[in-house]
Amino acid sequence: MEKTSKIYVAGHRGMVGSAIVRKLQEEGFSNIITRTSSELNLTDQLAVKTFFEEEKPEYVFLAAAKVGGILANNIYRGQFLYENLMIQNNVIHQSYAQGVKKLMFLGSSCIYPKLAPQPLKEEYLLTDTLEQTNEPYAIAKISGIKMCEAYRDQYGCNFISAMPTNLYGYNDNYHPKNSHVLPALLRKFHEAKVNNDPTVEVWGTGSPLREFMFVDDLAEACFYLMQNYDEKQFVNVGTGVDLSIKELAETIKEVVGFEGELVWDSSKPDGTPRKLMDVSLLNNSGWKHKIDLKQGIELTYEDFLKNYSVLAER
Repeated sequence: MEKTSKIYVAGHRGMVGSAIVRKLQEEGFSNIITRTSSELNLTDQLAVKTFFEEEKPEYVFLAAAKVGGILANNIYRGQFLYENLMIQNNVIHQSYAQGVKKLMFLGSSCIYPKLAPQPLKEEYLLTDTLEQTNEPYAIAKISGIKMCEAYRDQYGCNFISAMPTNLYGYNDNYHPKNSHVLPALLRKFHEAKVNNDPTVEVWGTGSPLREFMFVDDLAEACFYLMQNYDEKQFVNVGTGVDLSIKELAETIKEVVGFEGELVWDSSKPDGTPRKLMDVSLLNNSGWKHKIDLKQGIELTYEDFLKNYSVLAER
């Protein structure tokens, strides 16, 4: 990518897309195209075709997706499958049709089998059954990987895929029911602190192990891969370090400054027992994460406090 290259970031208002835009701007790229979902409905085949014909982007970061936590993934199963398939089918196909030089498709660590060996290596894809609660989302993301591979095989497209671990950071979703575990806990602890509540209830047993990556680190990795990686094999993007949900909750409690007790609701689902990414492919290609979890949570909480009055109304 040159500084003058025309770059389309799909999903620029989401946590990942906005981090990629920030990174590109920091690096001096100014020819960045974005569209809000009201300006361009990525599930609409004709609208996406028209957009690509008119704008002719040279590079595409496909970070647009319908996303949510365990609850949202399980409730909106049809919507998650349909919308994600439509978004990626339209954007990937039109990138081919309009001669995009390079595309990066962003997936998720949920593509791996529920009980795959740990840490998760890229070659474990499609070796066993998926976690039931987010199977529709995972199937859509696997289809995106395979579409990039197939378009590379058939048409010679330089389409690459990156699979991030659990992300958090600036511009996260703090919705009480539809958010992921880290932002949900951050909001819970903050509200409990403000209200002087004696306890905070947390879903599950606290035993599952999870890996978390600050979203600006992901944006750095995406930028690095877009500049330096041209292979068919998708790449895991993470820290290669995990911790229990209990340890996560205690870290957030400490950062927020909540003085009360944690109560675990073991009637609620835990999800996959462990999801740690093997990031040796990424590390060996020359990139490693920089921001550790506590520092990342501190940065996220500062951002949350700045935006909290708006978030509280959602």
